[in-house]
Amino acid sequence: MTNITARIVAGLVSAAVFAAAAATAVAQQGPGGMRYAPGTATGERPNLLEDVRFDQQLGAKVPADVLFRDETGKAVRLADYLGKRPLVLALVYYECPMLCSQVLNGLVSSLGVLTFTAGNEFDVVAVSFNPREGPGLAEAKKRAYMERYDRPGSEPGWHFLTGPPESIAQLTEAVGFKYAWDDKIKQYAHAAGVIVLTPDGRVSKYFYGVEYSARDLKYGLMEASDQKIGTPVDNLLLYCYHYDPTTGKYGVATMTAVRIGGAATIFGLVAFWAVMWRRDHRAPEAAASRGA
Repeated sequence: MTNITARIVAGLVSAAVFAAAAATAVAQQGPGGMRYAPGTATGERPNLLEDVRFDQQLGAKVPADVLFRDETGKAVRLADYLGKRPLVLALVYYECPMLCSQVLNGLVSSLGVLTFTAGNEFDVVAVSFNPREGPGLAEAKKRAYMERYDRPGSEPGWHFLTGPPESIAQLTEAVGFKYAWDDKIKQYAHAAGVIVLTPDGRVSKYFYGVEYSARDLKYGLMEASDQKIGTPVDNLLLYCYHYDPTTGKYGVATMTAVRIGGAATIFGLVAFWAVMWRRDHRAPEAAASRGA
């Protein structure tokens, strides 16, 4: 028992927070990297980027009744995807030359590591914030990422949406996603990250950058589901981590890990003492039996 406890504690300590993904300020450079205007001093932030960021709205509800179109052209509402499982929301645009693809690539790579499968334990909803894009682009993007995800039967768990400006505005405002059009380079400047929603459509977690820890996504989905997914061991490990909203990461809750390790050690010692006590008390009885 003590050895098992030692391995658990060692595993918890070794599962430290992954190296921070691209910082929000870097992620906010916009598609392909924001270009500085001529004459701008090196290191000075263009005025355009002042309005490009995530404003965290933890606990806020997404507008369930706003209308979008899915990759088949069918009119849908966000409510169509709520009520069953947690959702991973990715705000991107499909013709983005670089950053949005990196967001989706990082998301698919992390989800591919999990034992959870889209359509079973969670859904993925990608929404284009470019109102000029339509279902044709969404369908092509879904087809490409289904090949990359490569989990047969998971297609119903992935949704690629487009919509009118008013629907996009309501959704992006609800989750605090700020972006801007750069007329000089004809691209959107935007933050990079994904958002985890609860089954009833509340904002649960933000994960920033273009690479996401599979462990963080797993714990985020477990918490968003009120721990209705995951194994008992997963839930025990989750108890030893806490989510830091300022970084969008999970870190080791040191005191919690120490308490669990200490309790397990005490339990192991008590069990060991009980076994030894029983053996010591059985020894005279065994000797008497052999003498008889």
